Amino acid sequence: MFSALELTLLLLAVAVLGVVAFRMLHLPPMLGYLAVGILIGPHALGLVEDNATMHTLAEFGVVFLMFSIGLEFSLPKLSSMRRTVFGLGMAQVILTIGATMVFGWLIAYLLPQLVNISWRAAFALGGALAMSSTAIVSKLLTERLELESEHGRRIISILLFQDLALVPLLILVPALAHPLGDVAATLAWAALKAVFVLVLLLFIGQKLIRSWFHVVVKRRSQELFMLNLLLITLGAAWITERAGLSLALGAFIAGMLISETEYKHQVEEDIKPFRDVLLGLFFITIGMLLNVPLVLQNWWLVLLLLTGPILLKFGLIAALARLFGASTGVALRTGLALAQAGEFGFVLLNQAGGLQLMDPLIIQLILASMVLSMLLAPFILANADAIVMKLSANEWMMQSLTLTQIATRTMTTQKHVIIAGFGRSGQSLAKLLEEEKIIYHALDLDPERVHEAQAAGANVSYGDAARRESLVAAGIHRAAALVITYASTPSALKTLHFAHELAPALPVIVRSYDDTDLDKLRAAGAAEVVPEAIEGSLMLASHALLMLGVPLRRVVHRVQAARGERYASLRGYFHGAGDAADDAEHLQVRLHSVGMTDNAKGIGKSLAKLNLAEAGAEVTAIRRGKLRIDIAPETILQAGDIVVLRGSTEGIARAEARLLKS
Repeated sequence: MFSALELTLLLLAVAVLGVVAFRMLHLPPMLGYLAVGILIGPHALGLVEDNATMHTLAEFGVVFLMFSIGLEFSLPKLSSMRRTVFGLGMAQVILTIGATMVFGWLIAYLLPQLVNISWRAAFALGGALAMSSTAIVSKLLTERLELESEHGRRIISILLFQDLALVPLLILVPALAHPLGDVAATLAWAALKAVFVLVLLLFIGQKLIRSWFHVVVKRRSQELFMLNLLLITLGAAWITERAGLSLALGAFIAGMLISETEYKHQVEEDIKPFRDVLLGLFFITIGMLLNVPLVLQNWWLVLLLLTGPILLKFGLIAALARLFGASTGVALRTGLALAQAGEFGFVLLNQAGGLQLMDPLIIQLILASMVLSMLLAPFILANADAIVMKLSANEWMMQSLTLTQIATRTMTTQKHVIIAGFGRSGQSLAKLLEEEKIIYHALDLDPERVHEAQAAGANVSYGDAARRESLVAAGIHRAAALVITYASTPSALKTLHFAHELAPALPVIVRSYDDTDLDKLRAAGAAEVVPEAIEGSLMLASHALLMLGVPLRRVVHRVQAARGERYASLRGYFHGAGDAADDAEHLQVRLHSVGMTDNAKGIGKSLAKLNLAEAGAEVTAIRRGKLRIDIAPETILQAGDIVVLRGSTEGIARAEARLLKS
């Protein structure tokens, strides 16, 4: 067989070719990885063996993915999601296992001569089918910018409980063969270890990580920062594995702890290369499990085992989500996203096979159907909106209502600016437009941000600027300009396509990180592309020239000339080891709207007496009804006021507590 180097080269070559081919077909890269795994696996060309080393390496892909997901969460956020994690998630796992056991009993009762499935086998199979693919679903939600949507949060909550449920399931399946007393003792010991490890990581680890990161960052070494990051990620995964928990759970907790620090954004960028490469290897190993000849010989059984569990999980999860208060559209989207099988399902299925609970042929057929369901997952998610609209008339009404709300807010406006994305750049632009008395309307996909900004009086609506309907509702035909404030080239290209189609003469200004996609965006119809790295360099140069005594007129002329030539003289630079800027010490300053409830502590007190600056935040605006009142030390707060704070995460939390807590 191949040497280690030859195997590495083979995997790299086929992975590159597979991803290129699927990108050309406008399909998700993960399908390319899965197809490559099927092709080179032991059941097709047989170029690569399906061995333990490959699976161990691939598991690190899931570890880094769970770490990245953990960065999006915090302990308060997870606490606020406990109802969906331990309510909706637990109900889904338990009911899926129960339904599988009932179905297995019916099959064994009605067709004993064909299939003989014991209740232990049905339990193990139910556990395997209850799992959904954290790797596939999380990656697709991230790419579609839906992690923070209502259905995205429910999906992640269920996936988190599935990961937690894997631990007792891995203990229960082999323990069921023992007397009941041994099962209880085994579970009690596992629970004790789990509690100890979680307390160690969540409470002691939280205090240690921030202090340790301060020590590492002060050394000002990007290499040291990266090594420290890998140590913490893999170290936390090792701790949970040694305690009998999953590697992925430890990585998730590590990410969640780092999300509480000011180093979150730097860490997020540094971890991406490891996550994406190893995740690709994970998808290749999943593809290698598919036995193509077996599927062709028993295609009708595989088709039955494919459609049955998908429909069961879709219906069950959608019904449970609806029961837990989700709208019909959100419930259907949640069910569609989680209908497929998951990577941890293979672990439980292999365990059942090792314990000889089921016939090897049945295990192979189920395994094949699970791989095929994971192959279908990107297509299901890509068409989720269309499927939901067909299944639910209410969802069509909700979509129409959202668009109507946008249209209502912009109906009387003329010559306004549409701002796509209301993050930091969008909010800065909105503030400057307000000062110039220019009307704007922003669209953003983060419900929490939209809610807070609306409470502070901003003209922003929940909507996707990359959808034709949202742009029409925002009044693109009457607008003076469209500004895309987020630096995502794929989404910007989609928005440009619709903008050019709907209003060809409308000037569109696009933000990008650098000059990499400048020509592509210009060719797509952007009137101006603002690469923030080059603009930052221009501003830096302007200040330096002025300090050196160069006349202001000449400085302005040089900046205008650079912009006039589309940054041609500034494009391209010499790369070096220090190009990855270490901005981890920079504390992220943000805005936050606080509503003064009837029993808030700050009601009736002046800003001077509250002294919020001491807490680490400043008041930038106070909204009373539809009016924005003047800010002065003697300003007295009233019930119903919206106080807009600016400061670091910790400073805002302290100031909010000072305003609200009695």
